[in-house]
Amino acid sequence: MTQQSEYAVAVKSGGLDAVATVPGSKSIAHRALICAALAVGDSTITGLPDGDDTQAMLQGLMMLGTTSSIDGADAHIKGPIDLDRTDAITVDANLAGTTARFLTAVGALRRGSITVTGNESLRSRPMKDLHLALEQLGADVSWQNEKYCLPVTVQRGESYSHSVQVAADTSSQFVTSLMLIAPILPNGLTIELTGDIISLPYIAMSASVMNSFGAHVRIADNRIIVIDGGGYVGCRFAVEPDASSASYPFAAAAVVGGRVCVEGMRSSMMQGDSRFIDVLRQMGCDISEDQAGITIGRDVNMLLHGVDIDMSEISDLVPTLAIVAMFAKTPTRIRNVGFIRNKESDRIGDLASEMRSLGAKVVEHEDGLEILPQTLHGGSCDTHHDHRIAMAFGVAGLKVPGVIIGEPHVVSKSWPQFWEMLEAL
Repeated sequence: MTQQSEYAVAVKSGGLDAVATVPGSKSIAHRALICAALAVGDSTITGLPDGDDTQAMLQGLMMLGTTSSIDGADAHIKGPIDLDRTDAITVDANLAGTTARFLTAVGALRRGSITVTGNESLRSRPMKDLHLALEQLGADVSWQNEKYCLPVTVQRGESYSHSVQVAADTSSQFVTSLMLIAPILPNGLTIELTGDIISLPYIAMSASVMNSFGAHVRIADNRIIVIDGGGYVGCRFAVEPDASSASYPFAAAAVVGGRVCVEGMRSSMMQGDSRFIDVLRQMGCDISEDQAGITIGRDVNMLLHGVDIDMSEISDLVPTLAIVAMFAKTPTRIRNVGFIRNKESDRIGDLASEMRSLGAKVVEHEDGLEILPQTLHGGSCDTHHDHRIAMAFGVAGLKVPGVIIGEPHVVSKSWPQFWEMLEAL
């Protein structure tokens, strides 16, 4: 799709009967790319997504000295990168928070410094707990402007601590960043998580990917993570279909009615966001799974039910669920996701505002949202530079005539072909 200032979503009349293909998991791919870059030997990563965030990660790793070649959705990586290089480098993560955080941690392994920066939005996002943990570890950390924000400069210190504490109540990416570099440390690392832990499935995902590359990760009582030294070994690694992206065609089936199958999806996948199918089941959808993938269906004459749900472990799906909830006959309460106010947008306040632009009745809470039954109408939706808000409201437009999405190109962050998929349903 050529870049345009707004996109008019076409309503789908009647029930859907479609098959959708989603990109590979960005979360898994980024973890695998870091492991492969640090691994001894060659790796092949299949099913790589092609969004802006993945490109930012690949370019950052290239700056670090990774030798790689891309063949469609496959990345061939020759490892390991030379961590004893003394040149100073700068990596622009653009809007990619995962890239910024993971590569900041990799900088703690490197003799030469790495400066990680990003666009204005990313420079305002929280990084403090990661930077504090890297200082605990023994890395040299300094800032160009505001302390604990990007741009940040990191390099190897004189020695490494054997253990660190890190707050896990803002972003699981802080924890994962430390986990990913731990096998390269001479004596490994023990990480103690403090605060209320959010997005625990992402920490388990990190451990699973690391173990595939030969690391040894143990998680005790969801509070202590013990990672042995010894490094990574190159391998062939297949990236699962992205469960976060799958939420949109699944939501389309729930909102419009009919059925949508997402190819390659499995209920046994390592991604916590695959639990979204269970939420849709609670709301009244039918679920089936076969060799092709998972299918979500809803009889067009059956109404959706609201849910009361803690989404702290599947927080990326708050916009998707909020849109589905607008079409339910009973209220929905989304809880324990106050931390998503610091994502690409304020995913509570901005989301509520745009839902109201379509006539939705929304009560904003500090920790989430309450969505009440209300007659909807068309309107223009500001994406607030957030790909997940854009995609979620795209689903709303399949049912509500006259929905206009501003800055539709923001979906390129994770799924450049999203609008083509939506049109094909």
